[in-house]
Amino acid sequence: MSRPEYRLLAELEAAFDALIEASEAVAASYRQTPTACWIFGEPEPVSAERADAWLRHALLDIWYQDGQDGRATRPHIGLVAAGKAMMEAAIQANAAKTDFAVLLARIKESEPELIPEAKAVLPFRHPALHDHLRGQGLARVHLKQCWRAIPLAEAPLARVRLAWYASGRSIKRLTVREAEQKLLKLDTDAAHVQIQLRRLAGIPSGEPLAQVQRQAPLMRANLFYREPLDDGHTRRAMNVALPLFVPSIDGRLPDHNLPPPHPPAQRTRARRSDEKLEDEPFLASLRVYRYR
Repeated sequence: MSRPEYRLLAELEAAFDALIEASEAVAASYRQTPTACWIFGEPEPVSAERADAWLRHALLDIWYQDGQDGRATRPHIGLVAAGKAMMEAAIQANAAKTDFAVLLARIKESEPELIPEAKAVLPFRHPALHDHLRGQGLARVHLKQCWRAIPLAEAPLARVRLAWYASGRSIKRLTVREAEQKLLKLDTDAAHVQIQLRRLAGIPSGEPLAQVQRQAPLMRANLFYREPLDDGHTRRAMNVALPLFVPSIDGRLPDHNLPPPHPPAQRTRARRSDEKLEDEPFLASLRVYRYR
């Protein structure tokens, strides 16, 4: 390993240590001054002991489980009434997560071969935590779960409304040539692939295509502020894969609803009238659509 690689790995280890310590500080702040906590799927009220254990687990859940899809992250949905010290600790934790994510992006860009080594080395930075979790099949660091931010409300809330969002998708533009290359990596002897290659050959080479990836259902929170923000906004929507920290002077939570325990099986949002993609896939094997 070269000197620059050693330096990058050392910087990543330091950033990882800072991330763990900042997350521990948030959990410690709650333990010192317990406040109201709501845990999705559990009955209310939640005891201080249960809230303490759940919150610490949620904040330090940075490990792969055996058989886990590397693209998937485990959600820990809930609400935490946070005093000033707890909010400040959460802000510091998010700053540490951002630093870690920025450094990780730098390494992926310049020295991508370091990533597997980092995943192997980082767990041993905290032996007690690693040894405890290794017995549960959680020996590898899940980098995305490390840097995902803790959701924070900027100001006191009048109410929170939570709902499943099951219509998310990512859209990547493809050229005809790129789509062809992807098809050629499949079994070109298969009849359905040959049909798709012929379909592709029948459209202009300069036509843009769209590859659509459906995203896993996630929980969204609609925040309604007690007072308008400085920019005039009175509400905000955000995804909440981790506990939502809500500023609270009296340690109580704002009014909130109880969303269904599971996401809807089918799309619940009406299709937009200005939908840009055709209804049916053009290249089904690749989830590629033509634009209208």
